[in-house]
Amino acid sequence: MSQPLKGSLYLVTDSSLTRNRSLDEIVYQSVKGGVNIVQLREKGLNERDFVAMAKRIKALLEPFNVPLIINDRVDVALASSADGVHLGQSDMPYSDARRLLGEDKIIGLSVESFEQVVEAEELDVDYIALSPIYSTPTKPDTITEWGIERLKKVRSISRHPIVAIGGINRQNITQIVEAGADIIAVVSAICSAESPYDSAKELKQLINKPLKEALILNIQ
Repeated sequence: MSQPLKGSLYLVTDSSLTRNRSLDEIVYQSVKGGVNIVQLREKGLNERDFVAMAKRIKALLEPFNVPLIINDRVDVALASSADGVHLGQSDMPYSDARRLLGEDKIIGLSVESFEQVVEAEELDVDYIALSPIYSTPTKPDTITEWGIERLKKVRSISRHPIVAIGGINRQNITQIVEAGADIIAVVSAICSAESPYDSAKELKQLINKPLKEALILNIQ
């Protein structure tokens, strides 16, 4: 399984924000628009329904070679043959998740403080997720927002790819990439969008813009 790449657009799902539309269709349209990674974060589902949804979304994503990440639940990831799992600080320890999932699966870890960033340096996680960059109703249980300056500091001390999530939209996405985020994760910006396809396409273009400009400057 290929690991998360710099410039990726990462969709985190929330069925409560889909405006009564099919989550399957939102995921499908978002991937067509440019989403590179999908995480199922469906805390309201029982285990049986979560596994069934994960298997369905996994089959939908396979033709696009887009990895499916399961939020929190290593058991659901195993049962659905998902491509990885995203762990919070109160979830299963990384070492146990890696032992159960194997070396070829993606494991990401949320970090909410500099102390947790430093602790993550000892772990071979595939990415760390700074959560949230800005306060947002989709992340109500986090300690504090990171903001741009703290994101820059994490970029200077961490060896891991950085996923930025929380309050990200078309107005602030460019400065977040410029501050050092490798991957941009969004929830409502796609799940609640009038057109998930158009929203994903625009966000992907905004992510790529500063990366392309930096590449041109390096070549010059």
